Amino acid sequence: MMWPDKEIDYVKLADDPIGTHYGLFEGEQLVSVISLFFDGEDIQFRKFATCSQKQRQGLGTRLLRFILQETEATTAKRIWCNARMDASEFYHKFGFLTYGKSFQRDGVTYIKMLKELDREIHRP
Repeated sequence: MMWPDKEIDYVKLADDPIGTHYGLFEGEQLVSVISLFFDGEDIQFRKFATCSQKQRQGLGTRLLRFILQETEATTAKRIWCNARMDASEFYHKFGFLTYGKSFQRDGVTYIKMLKELDREIHRP
């Protein structure tokens, strides 16, 4: 979904086995994915993608809302991602802010986006 013109090995990462992976299905079809990686007080999400033919239908919004609710059960202070620059407005709607300088990977511009989590609502 993320890099449809690349082989599956292109999106695999060495630490994939330690991530928590979520998928949104329509029937038997996987239409949206996201992976969470916990590191102390930080949660990074990666590989957030929706099938191109299903984009702009609210599926990614639904999945992101779900994982943000999931973080309420943690003691994490922050959640962040390396967002495609053209998707930064999407993340702003959820309270994410941009940090640092943009960077490029394979011709795509990214920016780090971070959201401070309200620890008062988190359960120990």
